Amino acid sequence: MATDTSTAGNAAPAEDAVRAALATVNDPEIHRPITDLGMVKSVEIAADGAVAVGIYLTVSGCPLRETITREVTEAVAAVDGVTGVSVELDVMSDEQRKELANALRGGQTEREVPFAKPGSLTRVYAVASGKGGVGKSSVTVNLAAAMAADGMKVGVVDADIYGHSVPRMLGAEGRPTQVENMIMPPSANGVKVISIGMFTPGNAPVVWRGPMLHRALQQFLADVFWGDLDVLLLDLPPGTGDIAISVAQLVPNAEILVVTTPQQAAAEVAERAGSIAVQTHQKIVGVVENMSGLPCPHCDEMVDVFGTGGGQKVADGLTRTTGATVPVLGSIPIDVRLREGGDDGRPVVLTDPESPAGSALRAVAGKLGGRQRGLSGMSLGITPRNKF
Repeated sequence: MATDTSTAGNAAPAEDAVRAALATVNDPEIHRPITDLGMVKSVEIAADGAVAVGIYLTVSGCPLRETITREVTEAVAAVDGVTGVSVELDVMSDEQRKELANALRGGQTEREVPFAKPGSLTRVYAVASGKGGVGKSSVTVNLAAAMAADGMKVGVVDADIYGHSVPRMLGAEGRPTQVENMIMPPSANGVKVISIGMFTPGNAPVVWRGPMLHRALQQFLADVFWGDLDVLLLDLPPGTGDIAISVAQLVPNAEILVVTTPQQAAAEVAERAGSIAVQTHQKIVGVVENMSGLPCPHCDEMVDVFGTGGGQKVADGLTRTTGATVPVLGSIPIDVRLREGGDDGRPVVLTDPESPAGSALRAVAGKLGGRQRGLSGMSLGITPRNKF
């Protein structure tokens, strides 16, 4: 692909200037400069200012090859003295891919869950519920989109293997790309996301038992290249089954966010689901009450379709059970725009942030995202100095 510019007659650009321009181009999946990833194969500059750039793709048939070509062309064309740009694509060898995967893991050849390391600064929230149908996935997706819109680096693991729905709700249509045994997750609305639905044909069901569920979650956490995230959200299946136990084993520092509805029957089950924290020694960060009421279209009153007080009941019960204060972080009213956004892959916090549901969800996201990343367990690289 070649692009002509209107700078003919100028001196040919320096190679350093061209490579500096290439350093501004990030790989769209890894989100790091292509120069740092060893993706620049060659740079050739003709006397008339025409520049030919060779680029290594990580895999053959890369779905983002056109994006990479376009961004490389635009970056190089902006360099003074460039009269034309041509981009030739090649594919990394097996050895180059191994070196890239090793570099992305920081030299660690063993697969580890980065969020479980003592030095991890990523806040991990496991979004749990007792029953299905309380809007747990809708809450997860909107919290993720709201935090990403606030400038945070956010990832979502769709850990509801049997009932995966996050890709549709988040508008994630891309497919993961595999580099050696490392998986590059697609992004949507600024959020990196991985789901078993990205690996199954059509709407095929997943029929797995406990060990396979554990292995799938382990791969999502250890084999996916997440980069440096501020927040990772895990959308758990309802109840206290295999996945909830696996999360406690794989990411013991994950904090539990309980989603319930105001209905007392749902609240009792949600309290039971949150109480798993006592056995797993995890912290409960708070409770979100979804479907808390329906704003009357003719007046300012709220219609309590599913009753009242469920969220507070869960918070009070979990406070007694755990011995630590568990707050109600927010109450999300029923809003047809929230449902429509989930169907269309357009979270309401982005399409209608000032709506009752959008505003309430953004408030919860602000509370979770505004919590400081801790330094506990971090090596600060300081050497004590003897004064004597």
